[in-house]
Amino acid sequence: MYHFFAQHENIHDTYIDITGDDVNHVKNVLRMKTGDELLISSGSNVDYYCHISEMTDDNIRAEIDSIDEEGRELGIKVWLFQGLPKGDKMELIIQKMTELGVYRIVPVSMKRSVVKLDKKKADSKVKRWNMISESAAKQSKRSIIPEIMPVCTFNEALEMSQQLDVKLLPYECADGMAKTKKIIENLKGNESIGIFIGPEGGYDLDELSKAKEEGWEEITLGKRILRTETAGMMLMSVLMYMNEK
Repeated sequence: MYHFFAQHENIHDTYIDITGDDVNHVKNVLRMKTGDELLISSGSNVDYYCHISEMTDDNIRAEIDSIDEEGRELGIKVWLFQGLPKGDKMELIIQKMTELGVYRIVPVSMKRSVVKLDKKKADSKVKRWNMISESAAKQSKRSIIPEIMPVCTFNEALEMSQQLDVKLLPYECADGMAKTKKIIENLKGNESIGIFIGPEGGYDLDELSKAKEEGWEEITLGKRILRTETAGMMLMSVLMYMNEK
């Protein structure tokens, strides 16, 4: 069943209107017809199972057959703070973290980040990254589209993270897997959780010190050194497994 997202203003008691670029996608790419079924998400963890009732040049009306108010989201909301990686690794990270259930992704320019983006390039990247997030959300049938935030500095990331309940910072020099397991096992299931992953060059010691002052807790992910594109996915996979409904 094909999956789409709709704006709240387009969701009514008995029907949903699909507008914008999705109209062309439904009609000319997927070649769907009246009566075809589709899944529409509201972006707020509510899913609607519908069938197409009307089609015009600029609007598709879908009648609501049933509503799933539980959605497909985890009870926890996981924020990934990702140190900017090289090449197209960020695209892979966004795609896979979206599939695994991340709530929001914050790209962070850090001292040891090889990639340096000016505002114009950063804005262009974020626009593309959000498109990748939306595509991955549709493919994995998420009930929301994880937002990719604007690229920020390390200090801005720390300030943004103050609102989170739990803040986990995987670090290659940390030890004590028992501590990591205990923290994850004690999560309540309705918390906001931050994951901070450094770039290829790792964390600067000054960054580590500031993060600890702001309540970020160093944890280990095991005895092996994981790449920046692997570490977040590994931890997100564990959090998903422990918190899946």
